[in-house]
Amino acid sequence: MYELWIANKNYSSWSLRPWLLMRQLGIEFTERQVQFGAGSNWATFRAFSPNGQVPALRDGDLTVWESLGIVEYLAERHEGVWPGEARARAWARCAAAEMHAGFSTLRSRCPMSVGHRIRPAERPPELERDIARTDELWNEGIGRFGGPFLAGAVFSAVDAFFAPVVFRIQTYGLPLTGAAASYPALLLQLPGMQAWTEQALAEPWREPGHETDLQAAGTLLDDLRKG
Repeated sequence: MYELWIANKNYSSWSLRPWLLMRQLGIEFTERQVQFGAGSNWATFRAFSPNGQVPALRDGDLTVWESLGIVEYLAERHEGVWPGEARARAWARCAAAEMHAGFSTLRSRCPMSVGHRIRPAERPPELERDIARTDELWNEGIGRFGGPFLAGAVFSAVDAFFAPVVFRIQTYGLPLTGAAASYPALLLQLPGMQAWTEQALAEPWREPGHETDLQAAGTLLDDLRKG
C-alpha cells in the first residue's frame, strides 16, 4: 500500500493536493503525518523525502516527491486522475502546472489556514493579479468543459491542485465572479475536503512561524480550531 507523508493539515497546502486526490478517487494509502517544527524542517523531512519537503509518496522502495510528480505517478497507475477527454486533460495539466509554479503573492500574502478567518491587511496589485487569474482560470474551465468541476463533470487532479486556494478564498473572503464564485462551496462539500477540514480543526499543534505569518496577513476575525 502507498504511504503518503504530509505535515499539519491546518497549514500544509502542498500536502493537501495528493491527499485529497487519493481520498476522492478511492486510492488506498497509509497516512504518515510529521508536524512542522520551529525553524527549518529540512533535516526532519529528509528522513522520508529527498528534497526535505512534504508531500512525499512511498510505493515499496520507491519514493516520489513533489505534488506534481506524485500526481503524474498516480496517473500512470489509476484511472480518473486526469480528465479522459484530450482537450480537457491538456487544459487541466496546464492549469495545475501554473498553480504549482505560480501564484507566489497569493501564497505569501494569504498563507493557508483551515481554521482562521482573516480580513486581509491589504491587497496589493500583485495579489489582485493572482486573484484575477484564479477567477479567470476557474471561469474558463467551468465554462469550456461544462462544470461543475474545473475540467468537466467529475473531480480530477486539477481540482486537487486548486483545493488549497479554496481554503484561502474561505479564510480571507477573496472575491470571485460568475461560475467561479460557486466553485469553492462545491469543493468544500466533498467528503475528502470535509474530512481534511475536520482533522485540521482538531489538530492541537501551533507552529510559531506559521502563526506569525497568519497574524501578519491581516485582522483575525475568528479561529475555529478546537485542538
